Amino acid sequence: MNARTRTTPGVAATVAAVLLLAASAAVAQETGRSRPSPEGALEDLGLLHRGEDGDVCNEFWVLGRYHGQQYWSEGGAEDAEAFESRRFRLGAQARFFDDLVVHAQAISGSDFDPDYNGFTELWVGWRFCPEVMLTVGQQKHRFTHDRNVSSRYLNYLERSQLTNMFAADYTPAVTLQGQIGRWNYYGGLFSNATGRDMVGAFTELDSGESWLGFATYDFGRAFGTDGAFWNVSAVRSDANANATNLNWFDEGLATALILTDGPGSLVTEVTSGFGNPRGDVLGLNLQPGWFVTDQLQLVARLQLAGSDGDDGLRAQRRYEREVGLTTGDFYQATYLGLNQHFAGHRIKVLTGVEYATLGGDECWTFSVAFRMFFGPHSRGPFPMGDLLPASP
Repeated sequence: MNARTRTTPGVAATVAAVLLLAASAAVAQETGRSRPSPEGALEDLGLLHRGEDGDVCNEFWVLGRYHGQQYWSEGGAEDAEAFESRRFRLGAQARFFDDLVVHAQAISGSDFDPDYNGFTELWVGWRFCPEVMLTVGQQKHRFTHDRNVSSRYLNYLERSQLTNMFAADYTPAVTLQGQIGRWNYYGGLFSNATGRDMVGAFTELDSGESWLGFATYDFGRAFGTDGAFWNVSAVRSDANANATNLNWFDEGLATALILTDGPGSLVTEVTSGFGNPRGDVLGLNLQPGWFVTDQLQLVARLQLAGSDGDDGLRAQRRYEREVGLTTGDFYQATYLGLNQHFAGHRIKVLTGVEYATLGGDECWTFSVAFRMFFGPHSRGPFPMGDLLPASP
């Protein structure tokens, strides 16, 4: 066995969480709120100030997350085992004059190497009305529902293989978003590069550009389920040799149907990518789930992807490439896991096993992951900020 072992304690994240819990409890006490459940007690974890409408400062949050995971991967070429501090982020968000939002969130590298690795998000937004918000700064590439779901709410160790092939992340952008009736939309013009030097990322715009957008329609109970959303997203990238992101496909198109009913959920997404010399791709990402109890969730995932090029598909950088998976024209992966939500999505443990094949090679990955975050919730179709009630 070729074993790698990396150990990085999440002491800073734990201390921060305790301090923020105390601050949030103080805010709750001042406003007379009582939250007996762990999830309720941590609902405002990170909230340091909440004012009234019309105040200069309406809200001020400290925000961040720590994700650590142990995995064991076995492949035909070699095996790998490691603990990774996958994500550590720290920042703040404030809302002023009711409609001005300022957001900054710094990130470290994997295993805190380096300690500072730039910013995921660094933006200012002004909400003119519920239908229109203008945002300028480094923002998220919200291509595919899979990518749009924050890592705080993921039910799996990683996003899908095809989603990750697009190299979507965060880059400087100018976007518009809002809600019109049952429609939510988001889109704009993005740079194709970023890095640790944020001044350079905002001023050296020499990596090409991408147009990216999505729209989501809320069907309500039209399908006889508790919830139903349809999402469609697209990206057009003119990346050049200086690009660090959105530089694998020239164009992408994805559509997803998100259904929830009682304790059950089903996310079905089809994604396509075009314009890579190695081949065009088409893939299916199927994600069923079931809440056994209010805190214990059973999840599964099936991924199927094909390419018209012999090496048009790449294995996942984490886990799969480490044990010998490389490229091919057909990818298949099946995941089964149990997620324990100790305080909603704020504190949870994910356990899972995944079997993947690509180019005649195979990989088994077993994982245990700890997830925690503080700061305001994001809202959107499942699983964004939501848990489902277990069967009575």
